[in-house]
Amino acid sequence: MGTRRKIGKKIASRHKISRGLLNGSRLKIADNSGAKIIEIINVDGLHTRLNRIPAAAIGNVVSCTVKKGKPELRGQIMKAVIVRQRKLYKRIDGTRLCFEDNAAVLISKEGDPKGTEIRGPIAREVAELYPRLASIASLIV
Repeated sequence: MGTRRKIGKKIASRHKISRGLLNGSRLKIADNSGAKIIEIINVDGLHTRLNRIPAAAIGNVVSCTVKKGKPELRGQIMKAVIVRQRKLYKRIDGTRLCFEDNAAVLISKEGDPKGTEIRGPIAREVAELYPRLASIASLIV
């Protein structure tokens, strides 16, 4: 019998982060792409149990729709990366961290950010996973 091969891209070893954003959650946009508020409609790459609502955490890529912003962006389905969450999460070194708002950054299908700057802090976990976001961030916590 043959061996089973894993199909798909390899994901860097990530520890479990508390998932604080469900489908339907509204987030602020932390970049200058023109959108102001988005709503999560799906979490990419997440396989859950039947009838469980998908939830996202820091560093997850989500499919979202723009609810408030420039008229040409409103109603479009886009990809975004979660950079801040209110729910407390624990880092590998034992420290606990939470932010005062939920925020995301819009990205293209290739993973490039839509905006040219990110306002406010972003989590170190996001900076390690997405170096392009780290290069335009003003503060990494």
